[in-house]
Amino acid sequence: MIPAFLFLTLALYALTGSARVLGHRNSLVARAGSLTEITDFGSNPTNVGMYIYVPINLASSPGIIVAIHYCTGTGLEYYNYSPYATLAEEYGFIVIYPSSPYEGSCWDVSSEATLTHNGGGNSNSIANMVTWTINQYSADSSKVFVTGTSSGAMMTNVMAATYPELFAAGTVYSGVSAGCFYSSTNQADAWNSSCALGDVITTPEHWASIAEAMDSGYTGTRPKMQIYHGSIDTTLYPQNYNETCKQWAGVFGYEYDAPQEIEANTPQADYQTTIWGDKLQGIFATGVGHTVPIHGDQDMEWFGFA
Repeated sequence: MIPAFLFLTLALYALTGSARVLGHRNSLVARAGSLTEITDFGSNPTNVGMYIYVPINLASSPGIIVAIHYCTGTGLEYYNYSPYATLAEEYGFIVIYPSSPYEGSCWDVSSEATLTHNGGGNSNSIANMVTWTINQYSADSSKVFVTGTSSGAMMTNVMAATYPELFAAGTVYSGVSAGCFYSSTNQADAWNSSCALGDVITTPEHWASIAEAMDSGYTGTRPKMQIYHGSIDTTLYPQNYNETCKQWAGVFGYEYDAPQEIEANTPQADYQTTIWGDKLQGIFATGVGHTVPIHGDQDMEWFGFA
């Protein structure tokens, strides 16, 4: 259970294309080089869809990337939109594409169930996809990564908080901090305007306590995080970049106001990379709205494939 006060007290701190599918079939085993729907991967309490891409050039003891789509999207569309299937052929990892069960196709990053380890929400279903894939393909459990865009970026933060033992690293493209979309009425798939507008502002320590409460008692290693956000995002306002970086700085014990290094025009012109330590980087894209484009090559470096 997540202590409700951790979320409720946030208010005290507030300052104010069509998918081209190579192969599609209901199956328990994916066909190499094809996107395949997996209909039985174990417990699926919220009926999340699972699609998987196993490359033709599958590595021995392969890694896994969980790639989580945006609102209005699907697992099939994110397969088409993102570069991960192509990169999978180069590096030999498997890609899991979860698919939201809700009308509008956003993710539940608001209910107590999804914000709790083994709580029975969307996060629980996605975690079960990971464990099924590890077992099915003898994958390397130390090379499992999570990434997503917009609502999928929100879920990336939630997955890193609720199942830290599963993931080695995450990349977050234009999301919000884990727990920011919390619903005081325990609504699944709820919209939180205060969070979206960047009005939910608190300390690194408080944000860290929220993330840590999602898997209460966990004391192991946590995934390193790379946070992207655009300076003119009018869907999930830029303040959410600061709050997300605060959260992970607090989790890792970094001094948020004293990063180790700031690199201008990195990884490209008008992008600024802030490095707090080896477990946290923030990348702020000047002049970019919602969402920051996926930087597949940088993801491969962050995940250790390249």
